[in-house]
Amino acid sequence: MIDKRTLDGAKRQRLAVARRRKSPFLCYPVCMTFKIYIDADACPVKDETYKVALRYGLRTFVVSNSFMQIPMSPLIARIVVNAGADAADDWIAEHVVPGDVVVTNDIPLAARVLARKAHAIAPHGRAFTDDSIGMALAQRALMEHIRSTGETTGGPPPFRPADRSRFLQVLDQSISRERRKRLLSEPR
Repeated sequence: MIDKRTLDGAKRQRLAVARRRKSPFLCYPVCMTFKIYIDADACPVKDETYKVALRYGLRTFVVSNSFMQIPMSPLIARIVVNAGADAADDWIAEHVVPGDVVVTNDIPLAARVLARKAHAIAPHGRAFTDDSIGMALAQRALMEHIRSTGETTGGPPPFRPADRSRFLQVLDQSISRERRKRLLSEPR
């Protein structure tokens, strides 16, 4: 039996969630703990991210320019940065380490995250990769140029339930891939 006094808050939370779900993963090893960062100012999938993070027992940082309500959990932290165009992006880029997962719609932030060997996922379910980020940056620059000439663009399509489902699938795949990679690299 596990002595609860020796467990820290995050491990106790994972243990409680695992027991409620009757999960075979009762407590993830400390070496497997990577983090999730949410660029939260305009993120439509915060609630879904919280659920997945709690299921896997991952620390989650909700980074925004203003106060935002978050669930009460020792695994979820609110980070309010100074007002500014890229203050939240800068905070995330400074703190992300290889293997972390970042949920963002911001393509330049996704490029910075990929440069640090972390995972970047858009809320509509697109996983940014080293192969796709160059094209995404070029398309963003082209659309910015078109808008600066006065041309009216249609903007992004509305967020649909299929996007939410695709996001959950990509987030789960990214976390599973990182867990597998860490399990295989763990010394025996």
